[in-house]
Amino acid sequence: MDPFFTLLHSFSSSLSDNELSSLKFLCRGKIGKRKLEAVRSGSELFTILLEQQVITSDKVAFLEGLLKSIKREDLLSQLKQFVEEGEVNDPDDEPDVHEKRLQKVAIEVICENVGRDWKMLIRKLGLSEVKMDRILAANPFNLREQLFQSLREWQKWKGKDAKVMLCSLMIPLRDFNF
Repeated sequence: MDPFFTLLHSFSSSLSDNELSSLKFLCRGKIGKRKLEAVRSGSELFTILLEQQVITSDKVAFLEGLLKSIKREDLLSQLKQFVEEGEVNDPDDEPDVHEKRLQKVAIEVICENVGRDWKMLIRKLGLSEVKMDRILAANPFNLREQLFQSLREWQKWKGKDAKVMLCSLMIPLRDFNF
């Protein structure tokens, strides 16, 4: 299933009737009056916007404006995450406070023990080359920060699955004899 359609469906199901009315009002310049009157859900509205190519998975400025106008910062945040990463993580998929503390300690220990071969570790964990390149560009002269940010990116990507972070990180360390 297309991740963008999934995102729009998620948005649709979280809209109140008042928010849908506001969105319809804001779309008057893009969608004809008759079509707008027939819209009964966010999904119907998004479908029309998609059909008219007002929004697409790589053209979201209009959708951003709509979400800002109805003051749905939560949805706007999810949209920005989708644009940056091509995916959206469920907020319920976040680790608890205790787990975050353990993960922070694990990241610090790993940063202290992994050197120039950090990319091999990160590849073994499955983080994309694109994300690693972005981290390299942002921190060109700081090896420790490159590793730290890569591990943080991996942690965000895994969400609650990062509960196994210690084991997941220790296995590649042992495999590569870091």
